[in-house]
Amino acid sequence: MSAPARVLVVDDSPTMRGLITAVLNSDPEVNVIGQAGDAMEARSAIKQLNPDVVTLDIEMPNMNGLEFLEKIMRLRPMPVIMVSTMTHHGAHATLAALEIGAFDCVGKPVPGDARPFVDLAEKVKAAARSGRRQVVAAPVPVATPATEYRVGRKVVAIGSSTGGVEALIAVLQKFPQNCPPTVITQHMPSTFTKSFAERLNRICAPVVQEATDGARLEIGKVYLAPGGERHLQVVNPSAPCCRLIEKDPVNGHRPSVDVLFDSVAELAGRNAVGVILTGMGRDGASGLLKMRSAGARTIGQNEKTCVVYGMPRVAHEIGAVEHQLPLGSIGEEILKLTAARKEGTE
Repeated sequence: MSAPARVLVVDDSPTMRGLITAVLNSDPEVNVIGQAGDAMEARSAIKQLNPDVVTLDIEMPNMNGLEFLEKIMRLRPMPVIMVSTMTHHGAHATLAALEIGAFDCVGKPVPGDARPFVDLAEKVKAAARSGRRQVVAAPVPVATPATEYRVGRKVVAIGSSTGGVEALIAVLQKFPQNCPPTVITQHMPSTFTKSFAERLNRICAPVVQEATDGARLEIGKVYLAPGGERHLQVVNPSAPCCRLIEKDPVNGHRPSVDVLFDSVAELAGRNAVGVILTGMGRDGASGLLKMRSAGARTIGQNEKTCVVYGMPRVAHEIGAVEHQLPLGSIGEEILKLTAARKEGTE
């Protein structure tokens, strides 16, 4: 960016507004141009200051953050980063915000945090660069895909980050009840992944669950890596299952998409499909290249439909992506690549 990202900070707590402002202003590429304590103040400030990005608290008096976000996306769409408490209730609200059109989310710090809001400035800069204009999402129906799909023997591995909530919903809602075994790493705080898996399970035809150590990969099931302290791998060729391993972050992430893709390349080789969706950074690119080199079919989300064309861009540039597709076509392509052949199965 040629100029710093201009940010409006919205939170009912003066202490929290001050902390967010201090963290953001410590980055020379970010400039907090205003603060607001509630939705009414924020509305006036948006009109007056025209910020590039808004950070928005979910729990506020008079009008909560979700209600205000809906109004922003209808009347003056702009990148919004939600600031949420790291609780079960906060997780559900944050996921709703991401479906409405929020760019990303960050968790509020807890006592003892040595580095509060450590990645907030990077997310703000990515949001400002995206200039993404969003609309309020329509209610998501329960998926009822066609039932003529016959599953083959392939495993599907998907990696995503910023924008991944809506992207994964779009992909998985194309899956039938008898979908191929599917493993997913989505960059998301630990408090959010269980709620996200539950949400996907309600609105998609397959069974979607948070991955557990030792869980057998089965047809009709989707396994979402839990956020937090462990990486997700797929192991044991004779009876493939999930393994959660304690290991340092890779590419700054834990769980890491690269760790998942590396394991699938080793386990399944040509009997796999790898998919890299929207996200910041490069996590998953080298792992997807390993999958393709091992004979797997690989798909990358195209730039036009990405919230952030980071991970898919790097994967495409290094030759890891066989087919680059718009988000709306990826689910169908996965099913094509994993369907049983008429004579035998793949």
